[in-house]
Amino acid sequence: MRTQVGIIGAGPAGLLLSRLLSLQGIDSVVLENRSRDYVEARIRAGILEQHTVDTLTAAGVGDRLRREGLEHSGIHLQYPGTRHTLDFPELCGRTVWVYGQTEVTKDLIAAQLAGGPPLLFEVSDVVPEDVDGDSPRIRFTDADGTPQVLECDVIAGTDGFHGPSRAVVAAGSAGAQVWERTYPYAWLGILADAAPATDELIYAWHPDGFALYSMRSPTVSRLYLQVDPAERIEDWSDDRIWEGLATRFALDGWEISTGPITEKSILPMRSFVSAPMRRGRLFLAGDAAHIVPPTGAKGLNLAVADVTLLATALTRLLKEKETDLVDTYSDTALRRVWRCTHFSWWMTSMLHTSGDDFDAQLQLSQLRRVCSSETAARELAENYTGLPIEG
Repeated sequence: MRTQVGIIGAGPAGLLLSRLLSLQGIDSVVLENRSRDYVEARIRAGILEQHTVDTLTAAGVGDRLRREGLEHSGIHLQYPGTRHTLDFPELCGRTVWVYGQTEVTKDLIAAQLAGGPPLLFEVSDVVPEDVDGDSPRIRFTDADGTPQVLECDVIAGTDGFHGPSRAVVAAGSAGAQVWERTYPYAWLGILADAAPATDELIYAWHPDGFALYSMRSPTVSRLYLQVDPAERIEDWSDDRIWEGLATRFALDGWEISTGPITEKSILPMRSFVSAPMRRGRLFLAGDAAHIVPPTGAKGLNLAVADVTLLATALTRLLKEKETDLVDTYSDTALRRVWRCTHFSWWMTSMLHTSGDDFDAQLQLSQLRRVCSSETAARELAENYTGLPIEG
């Protein structure tokens, strides 16, 4: 097999990269070790920055997003007795959209299978080889159990934290570094067949812990509770979850909407950054290079920013034989990664309780500052809605 760009991983990053390259006349093959059903069922992020919506629309996969997604013009910040609204268009001229990563993946897969580049599910034993030369290859076993070799000009590793690409980059890169922080709390997340009782997302600080009120549609709510990472989902009955949410979102004259819980899980929280994001002709994008806690809604949006940069750089390399953009790709992408990592850390630190009374007073002071200062509110709004993509 031969292609210009071999893409490992059929999450949103790999699928969007393939789509963007195809629009520039560049061939690719996408390899995925899971089944299509599994990939399309993964529950992940749900907030899309403005640049992500614009990129998906320009790539021809934004019709359903525009039709079924929910455009949001702000968020509510809450602490006991106060719920304050940040108006994003007024503060920074941008909005965000609520549209699940699962739906983005479905849209990209549908476009790929409707005459797009090859997309191979349920492959195994994936190994990138000879990435330091001009003719790298990917060895893998296809869904029928047949060993295959995919000859490429370039390999893109969009295969997540546990995929093979990151290890290959780290093993052959002088000065490779990893930064990691594990947070001392987790999120218990639920999907519920309940109409949202709020027009915008609510980020709530409470002495019992953080809570987030989000949604997936006019009839489905997505809610989160801060819990200890050692908690077991089996110990959280539906009644206990709703009681905890009602307590943390409590506000005079307002009530939470309840309904059947259709999915619940516990999500550990950590930050992870790996550098560089390139080794020779192998380039990393998305979770293969970085992970952020979900508080800042940056994970999927960072992946889209990565592949937007990478698609432009690979187009210049493969069509114009110029290396300037691929040579600067890692540094350019990492500047945005660290900005988003800092914002995610800041939101997480401001809103999650540690049980320390001194920390609690600092958090409340910061929340009052954001809710009373246009300058502080604008800083949050600009980062939350997404800064312009450099280059």
